[in-house]
Amino acid sequence: MRDLIAWFVAAFLLATAASLASTLRYYRLRRQRATDFQRVRGRRIIAELPITDDLVYFTEDTTHFYYGERSINKSQIQVARVLINGSPIAEVSAQHQTSHIVKPPIFVDQPEGILRDRWDVMIGTESGDILVECGAVRERVSQELARKIFDAIKATIES
Repeated sequence: MRDLIAWFVAAFLLATAASLASTLRYYRLRRQRATDFQRVRGRRIIAELPITDDLVYFTEDTTHFYYGERSINKSQIQVARVLINGSPIAEVSAQHQTSHIVKPPIFVDQPEGILRDRWDVMIGTESGDILVECGAVRERVSQELARKIFDAIKATIES
């Protein structure tokens, strides 16, 4: 009887492992298709943001940045700010701006506290502000994502 139960447990564990392996392979293929799709469109991937269950891409081509499917015209960018928990820590503004830059709005802080700092990049354009959410992942992951996005915008503004 004990051997029969051990066989059932072993079969169950093997089936579970096979299921997890096939799911992992499915997600890897789906991610590869998504990155290939961005490259076929002529876009360079700047960051893969873990915001939803899927990844949201921040990409660029010669004239636009793209946050998911939202396009941001590079020539209309007036200011970019890196925000940590809603407070600006770095800013770059365009020389060609036509309107007065409004001081950054302070966003309602989330109760995660210091353990999980929320990193975002605010992009101010002529048509309004766009908040690029970089997440609150520990071990500096979100900080590095925000830095990559900010550096790409800064390079565009300065050129």
